[in-house]
Amino acid sequence: MGQPNPIQVHENGSGPHYHDQSQGGSSSTTPIPNEPAIDIRSYHFDSLPTPTSPSWISRVADRIPAPVKRVSEVVITWVKGPQPPRPVLNPHAVGDQEVNYRPLVIGGPTDASKSLSSTIYRGDSFVCSSAIHAGFISNKDGGCGVLALVGEKSGYPAVDQYSIASVGFDSYFPQSFTFVEGSASECRDLRWPLLAVSVIFTSLLSLFTTSPALFFGTIFTVLFFHVGLASDPPSNSDYYSIVSITLGRFLPAAFCAFAIYRYVIKRTFTQPKLLDAQIEKTVLWLGAAWVGALNNYTFDKIPIQRLTPHDLQQPGAITALVIIVLAILLIALGQAWTLRVEGRMPRYLALYVLFGALLGLLVAIPNMNVRIHHYILALLLLPGTSLQTRPSLLYQGLLVGLFINGIARWGFDSILQTPAMLLGDGQLGTLLPQLAAPVMGARNITFAWQGFPDGWDGISVLVNDVERFRGYEDFGAESFTWERRREGLS
Repeated sequence: MGQPNPIQVHENGSGPHYHDQSQGGSSSTTPIPNEPAIDIRSYHFDSLPTPTSPSWISRVADRIPAPVKRVSEVVITWVKGPQPPRPVLNPHAVGDQEVNYRPLVIGGPTDASKSLSSTIYRGDSFVCSSAIHAGFISNKDGGCGVLALVGEKSGYPAVDQYSIASVGFDSYFPQSFTFVEGSASECRDLRWPLLAVSVIFTSLLSLFTTSPALFFGTIFTVLFFHVGLASDPPSNSDYYSIVSITLGRFLPAAFCAFAIYRYVIKRTFTQPKLLDAQIEKTVLWLGAAWVGALNNYTFDKIPIQRLTPHDLQQPGAITALVIIVLAILLIALGQAWTLRVEGRMPRYLALYVLFGALLGLLVAIPNMNVRIHHYILALLLLPGTSLQTRPSLLYQGLLVGLFINGIARWGFDSILQTPAMLLGDGQLGTLLPQLAAPVMGARNITFAWQGFPDGWDGISVLVNDVERFRGYEDFGAESFTWERRREGLS
């Protein structure tokens, strides 16, 4: 069921300790000799996920072509920066620690020389952030290199270098990786030359055409396929699948584009007269459209992803939200004044009252959350930009670009989503079982639980953050024994 609050046993320098890390619960520590980290979680039978590969497999294999995922060395390409290393956005357990709002990099150099050959990372570490932390590549230049899977290792140090502080983990993990010394090299990121070609083409088209339909239809198509195939494609390691997904999303997006043109764009470009300010159109409308379409480089670093209470806990999120709300309010007041001058204020006021009422009805639906996606925000605000003014050209182009990025990258996600859909890989807050005192032997430890909490039918046990046992009440799951099998551990 995701990442509920764990009960953990973790081996550290002063000996292992037993931690109750339930949310809002007290923390007790009882020494337990010579045992790794163990998480014990309750599960509801009806909500259990389909068993999948451990998360560290998918993370190490992220963006690795399918045919080479099972080999010991793979070629990895990093995009040229500069971009901040991707942080964890939900609490992530690393032994008895909890990592959040920082890059998930576990491990680093294991000797004083800090050589690349001695630099080992736990298998669920973010690959690109680990490569920067190792000094294998720079965040500014990116590059190519070879990642080597080196299997189970023990003892991952916490090292602060290259502006990234890694997390320490003083036990073993079933998969690790390193970077092959001497394999780093420069490689061209073809997205930037392609962006230059696309920008030049669309700029020339904008400067030399006065037909609103030709201008908007061509620009929309070019930007959509540039985003879907190059600058921000859907997550998929198979490029043929990316082409298929993009084409599948383009047709319904084109119907939306027709409605946007018919009721918003056409009025801006033709009323009160045909817009012939080619330079203003190119700089303001087209320039802003590119800024919105390249959202993953422009606005994506703003520390607000989903406007959920959890998102507002991120550093800088409250400040960013206040700035965004004030900016939208000031822009709305300016647009409302212009609409009033043109005599169209009552009609648009009624439209936005209707929008507000519909959103209010959606918010009132129980057990569902309203999610304002990129494309929904654009559709809501675009009607207020149907004015032939320079600010309206800027706002309209930006919103069209955001609409394109939202659909080409993520598709038509629902405006209503369940809490589980918004949770992502966050903790579910599942109940913790009542555990009896652990029974410790020379080479094993046994945990027994006193029945299951009401409404829960299963239990999961994680050892060193990897699931090792899953049992159900119907099948008599009453205890779990962890046998020490590794040679050299005492």
